[in-house]
Amino acid sequence: MVPLGQCTSKVIGNGKSVPLTIDQNDIPLIKGQSNKVLSLDFTLEQADILQDLVVEIEGQSVIDSLWLYDRTDAEQEPVVLISLGEPDKHLKITMNSPLKAGPHQLELHLKPKEEASLKETINLKVKELRLKQTSLALSPGTFQPLRLATSLRTAGDDGVAAYRIPGLATTLQGSLIAVYDVRYNSSVDLQEDVDVGMSRSTDGGESWEPMEIIMDMGEWGGKPQIENGIGDPAILVDPTDNTIYVLALWLHGKPGERAWFSSGQGNSPAETGQLMLVKSEDDGKTWSSPISITDQIKKDKWKLMFNGPGKGITMRDGTLVFAGQFKDENDLPHSTIIYSKDKGESWHIGTEAKPNTTEAQVIELNDGSLMLNMRDNRGGSRAIAITKDLGDTWETHPSSRSALVEPVCMASLITYPENRISEEASYLFFSNPAASDGRYNMTIKASKDQGISWNNGLLLDEGKGWGYSCLTVIDESHLGILYESSKAHMTFQIIPISELEK
Repeated sequence: MVPLGQCTSKVIGNGKSVPLTIDQNDIPLIKGQSNKVLSLDFTLEQADILQDLVVEIEGQSVIDSLWLYDRTDAEQEPVVLISLGEPDKHLKITMNSPLKAGPHQLELHLKPKEEASLKETINLKVKELRLKQTSLALSPGTFQPLRLATSLRTAGDDGVAAYRIPGLATTLQGSLIAVYDVRYNSSVDLQEDVDVGMSRSTDGGESWEPMEIIMDMGEWGGKPQIENGIGDPAILVDPTDNTIYVLALWLHGKPGERAWFSSGQGNSPAETGQLMLVKSEDDGKTWSSPISITDQIKKDKWKLMFNGPGKGITMRDGTLVFAGQFKDENDLPHSTIIYSKDKGESWHIGTEAKPNTTEAQVIELNDGSLMLNMRDNRGGSRAIAITKDLGDTWETHPSSRSALVEPVCMASLITYPENRISEEASYLFFSNPAASDGRYNMTIKASKDQGISWNNGLLLDEGKGWGYSCLTVIDESHLGILYESSKAHMTFQIIPISELEK
């Protein structure tokens, strides 16, 4: 929430001034839904009449309607409902509504049109709030642009309880492919009735095709689907041939037990979680059946091994790389990388980069080394390591445990441009809940020096959510982000790269 300051009234009636505080909510504005955007707080010493609110609006053409509430009474209906017609920069809302003596919080809610473009923004500025006895002269404040968003998936869609763990990638043909957990019964992690879902956009994220299930283990091994959950996907696009790969973790049996604790030593499905792979060779229209690559990369003594959720990369030499994670024989987790040098025919694994880390993301730096950006279970900030030999050895990066604040959560890290064959990256982009005490303040940050330092970033959502995110480069001017926001389980937004360069 951006505080716009206290504004002192210009007295007209009773000779007393009334302090006014205006706060703007930094949240994604979900198209087709009501979103609280402004709060106006003041206290009246005596009853008065709320007459007019004048708001300056840029981008009014994408607004369906506005509501104004007085939250003094939580059960109260809106003071006024405005359906907007022709765009007018200054909107005057006339109410003539009685207000009791005491504290008041007015809330301005806004509903964007379903057909509005996600590249549009809305700028609101309160110009005047007028009572019958007192006209409030508002001092200037800093109002941030309000950004539109799509609720790609959320609770109740297709009868599903929860959607979690976003992955997002751009294909060679420009399609966006989103993958995520479809958690049918509840939001809990495996083991449960979970499949991997996929959504596809062919217009840069403005619209999306209906969800498809691309990884479903069914009633395998004589056990029902609730005992064959598969989730935590990561997606990778090979720009040399446009093959799309998705990795995910499958757990067989052990109903009601969390995979993180119930998976054991050994490599068979009855013993341990399985790392499953599917691919698409037609731009995400159809997908292969899942195969297990567990035997290729998991050591028998480890208790669990799978990918870091989110996305993988294709190196400039054609090597496919996903972030990985495993629990050793002592139940201690480690981050690493999983890679293939023969277009997914065979897979290999690196050594551990850092103990007590999970859910990493990997990129290739301009010098050809790989950067592993890790969720650190110690909390506070991200752990960063570098390898120059595909994970045989690692060294700590200067920014590790200092540059990127985190609340122990998955994050996203990409280069710009992405999956480049020869071009060097001019930026690194990073997204996560930028806080150490909770999953809120979803922010995208940029680095111009290969991750040594980062700017303050662009705040997308100040509210609390599950906090996982995944970035992709849509085109030379825009990023896409799919994240677990305070407004919807899978929230998608389009962000101009120019706004991240500051």
